[in-house]
Amino acid sequence: MPPQAGSSESPVIEFIDVSKRYATAPAVVDLSLQVAEKEFFVLIGPSGCGKTTTLNMLNRLVEPSAGRIRVDGENILDEEPARLRRRMGYVFQEAGLFPHMTVGENIGVTPRLLNWDSQKIAERVTELLALVRLTSNGFRDRLPRELSGGQRQRVALARALAARPHIMLLDEPFGALDPLTRDEVADDYRAIHDELGLTTVMVTHDMTEALLLADRIGVMRAGTLVQVAAPSDLVAHPADEFVARMIETPMRRAEKLSAALGLHGA
Repeated sequence: MPPQAGSSESPVIEFIDVSKRYATAPAVVDLSLQVAEKEFFVLIGPSGCGKTTTLNMLNRLVEPSAGRIRVDGENILDEEPARLRRRMGYVFQEAGLFPHMTVGENIGVTPRLLNWDSQKIAERVTELLALVRLTSNGFRDRLPRELSGGQRQRVALARALAARPHIMLLDEPFGALDPLTRDEVADDYRAIHDELGLTTVMVTHDMTEALLLADRIGVMRAGTLVQVAAPSDLVAHPADEFVARMIETPMRRAEKLSAALGLHGA
């Protein structure tokens, strides 16, 4: 069994021998994993390795075929799926905003479902627009089509945070953004994670992003968890050749860039 993640005796998230099988093939095989409170945990691996399936089992968008998943010590199968999802924030690559709703209305979707009063929702929208740095130029009343890609993703983050979840699930949340905007939004989210004391599970295929953002990284291959480690430990002690190749890719790119810019030996 691969090393389990988790530094807490009572992890916020726990996978216990979890598998997911589709009709054609297994997507996740005997996965055991713990994520501690306030941890930023990143799942990384190539396309089709099972990382998004793993993420989506947490909020029951995908049901496990075997094993147990606990959130806050409770089996998620004992909770009604819609209620479970409303207490977790979820952000994916395409912001997925409702095109006919304003920014303020989009952010207020989950609070409205939870029957918050209108004044409380309005105050929360104002608070979140400030948190994601969209306070100027009347963003509250704009429609999604009037926003840039980075602005839409900031609204998606605000919407996911609206009901004050302590767990955030992120599926390639910055992948569709241009490089400059991607770095800015990713850095801002990491700051929000720390400020609010969130527990974050993020999926990415970008090792550089994982190394820069994560407290710990779980590397997946063909439905299995190959290694779980802090970024520095992953770089220093890759579990096998597959993990080593994943780490070497951004390293080689950095070396090529340094060479191209004449920075070697500077």
